Amino acid sequence: MAIRHASAVWQGTLKEGAGTMKLGSGAFEGAYSFSSRFEEGEGTNPEELIGAAHAGCFSMFLSALLTEAGFTPTRIETTARVHLRQGPTIALIELDTQVEVPGLDDAKLQDLATQAKENCPVSKALAGPEIQMTATLVGA
Repeated sequence: MAIRHASAVWQGTLKEGAGTMKLGSGAFEGAYSFSSRFEEGEGTNPEELIGAAHAGCFSMFLSALLTEAGFTPTRIETTARVHLRQGPTIALIELDTQVEVPGLDDAKLQDLATQAKENCPVSKALAGPEIQMTATLVGA
């Protein structure tokens, strides 16, 4: 299997310093700072990138499970809200997914979405924090 990489550079003290994070593919490079992580400053932060990775992984895994179950997903849109709390620590990740799949009923969606939440590689990597998920069937 593939090995993926990313990098970060931080310069200066925690509060006055700044840094950049970059994906190995070159698809993203962004600035981050104390302000962008712990306040509302401009730039990105590790938690935001974890959220994007988790939303993407969950959506792909759910698509695979739906396909394996005989459904053809039209669209899966997932938002991840990553809660950074005192410590600091990631205390909660909320996955909210909206799924458009012809012929799918809500009971089957809940079953497959729960499997995706528990088994996508990013969920497994983040097994420390609680991961909450909501799944909404749309356009069926």
